[in-house]
Amino acid sequence: MTTAVDLFAGAGGFTLAAESAGVRVLWAANHWPAAVEVHASNHAGVEHACQDLHQTRWETVPAHDLLLASPCCQGHSRARGKERPGSDVSRSTAWAVVSCVEYHRPRAVIVENVPEFLSWVLFPAWSAAMNALGYSLAPHVIDAADCGVPQHRERLFIVATRSASPLDLGRPSLEHQPVAGILDFDAGQWSPVETPRRSPATLRRVAAGRARFGARFVMPYYGSGSGLTGRALTRPLGTVTTRDRWALVDGDRMRMLRVDEYRAAMAFPAGYHLPATRHEAIHMLGNAVSPPHAAWVIRRLLEAA
Repeated sequence: MTTAVDLFAGAGGFTLAAESAGVRVLWAANHWPAAVEVHASNHAGVEHACQDLHQTRWETVPAHDLLLASPCCQGHSRARGKERPGSDVSRSTAWAVVSCVEYHRPRAVIVENVPEFLSWVLFPAWSAAMNALGYSLAPHVIDAADCGVPQHRERLFIVATRSASPLDLGRPSLEHQPVAGILDFDAGQWSPVETPRRSPATLRRVAAGRARFGARFVMPYYGSGSGLTGRALTRPLGTVTTRDRWALVDGDRMRMLRVDEYRAAMAFPAGYHLPATRHEAIHMLGNAVSPPHAAWVIRRLLEAA
């Protein structure tokens, strides 16, 4: 059986993806204790480490065939901005991948990040380091919706193989799933759209959404994602982020999406354990890898290997 380790494992999306593809994950690590606790509670058979991966002694990590890694993306993402405090530290987490590869030389590596990772000023140097270790890199920008996830979520998957040329996996083309399929109009804490505390910007988005979609639709409660009108329930949800930003409008009432709806939008199993607090659960999901998204990449890699 193919074996793997999961760096920056977070909530466990990459591990779920690997397991669904028949890969045994031996070891998973993250620097955030809450994420390690969640991962361990869902994947009891995996060895766990809570540590700064820059400080990892790689000889203590099990040998493996496939390295899975999701270095911190916030320093690259347009949503957060590249010049926020800590961005340099965030972007530097990608070098832990090189350190692990240098020691273990797995047959293949899959690195997940935001597409802006390719524009990182040090990406040429990072790529050169991977090339020097004998790996050809094949970047794939894939939308989770094309993998059957009820969410538009473009992510970069760099497939690194010990081959003479990069391995092109093609592109998925599964039918898009509507956000309507994950919503429960009989649940949640609803409030009237028209309240004295509702901001004018929110009311303008509601009015624009009603004019375009009718009584029921989803919209960004904060920011300007999906324009100013939100989106129809027949489409996948917009990108789930670490911020609780998606609202559901139903006639004269509205509410924020529930944690279980965000979990479904990320295509995690219904019974998957998450933090008890709403803020931590949504933050963890927004940082996660959607399992079917990554599973498509892993399966295609195994088929091509």
